[in-house]
Amino acid sequence: MGPGFGAGLGLALASSAFIGGSFVLKKKGLLRLCGRARAGTARQGGHAYLREWLWWAGLLCMGVGEAANFAAYAFAPATLVTPLGALSVLVSAVLSSIFLNEQLNVHGKIGCILSILGSTVMVIHAPQEEEVSSLESMAEKLKDPGFIVFAVCVLVSSLLLIFVAGPRYGQSNVLVYVLVCSAIGSLSVSCVKGLGIALKELFSGKPVLKEPLGWVLLVCLVICISIQINYLNKALDIFNTSVVTPIYYVLFTTAVMTCSAILFKEWQHMVLANIIGSISGFLTIVSGIFLLHAFRDMPFSPSLLPLFLQPGRAQPHPPWSTADRHQTCQHQPLLPSEDKGSQSAEEEEEEK
Repeated sequence: MGPGFGAGLGLALASSAFIGGSFVLKKKGLLRLCGRARAGTARQGGHAYLREWLWWAGLLCMGVGEAANFAAYAFAPATLVTPLGALSVLVSAVLSSIFLNEQLNVHGKIGCILSILGSTVMVIHAPQEEEVSSLESMAEKLKDPGFIVFAVCVLVSSLLLIFVAGPRYGQSNVLVYVLVCSAIGSLSVSCVKGLGIALKELFSGKPVLKEPLGWVLLVCLVICISIQINYLNKALDIFNTSVVTPIYYVLFTTAVMTCSAILFKEWQHMVLANIIGSISGFLTIVSGIFLLHAFRDMPFSPSLLPLFLQPGRAQPHPPWSTADRHQTCQHQPLLPSEDKGSQSAEEEEEEK
């Protein structure tokens, strides 16, 4: 793995840390308004949080994190960068439990551990994408028949979901709007990848601004992000966040990995062990995110544990010490009843 891969990995991890911390800073700033002027009060026009420096610090961290994530796509494969975005959820959950006194139950802690383990496995088995170092090579990739078929399928399926399935099932099925966000998001990541290459060429002194492909990618990126934000907000407005977030992560990451494999041929030269490792790491992250979100509001009391793990319920003697009260066929006396009667008679004579 070259220095470019290391730079992309570092940027992806930094992006997750900044984005995860930004949520905590924003929430902390809003909580400080309690007792003074809340964000929704009419007297302050609903924008009192703009006077809180913690909220601005969170916004700054969000911007730095998104910029780092944007730059990471220029150095590392999208198959690696996109799944590592799950670590921002982990950072946010851990920092919230520390600084906001939000409960992180046993399911959440197990989910955090699984996310870390899955991310580590994905980094170890990450694919080495085919070299794309210029806009000319990016243009050749975009002309590939496989990618053209994939892009057409994404656009057609998205239009069907928006205009056919949306009015009928959008209010009752969470997959409708989330599928739109995920499918369009795979194309937006490809645009980000191309723009990252264009910026690298621009900083190296090449006349990138005269290339029409860079501007086309920028326009497509703005359109794709606008569609994503619109339909993701619709999904969050209708359904619970704990349901939308893990489903969106799974579908979005799967779509990005598929698009990246088709466009950049990332999986073409991978051995079977790395393919299995990447898939296993991704599924481990998915399991961790599911545990972290799906059971976030579920209380976990000690009474749900087995008896031998519950505090204050430990038995000083093993259960077989009470066999005289709960006899089974395996603990029947070996002596017959006559012997037992004679034995009791002998004991009475000895007492006399």
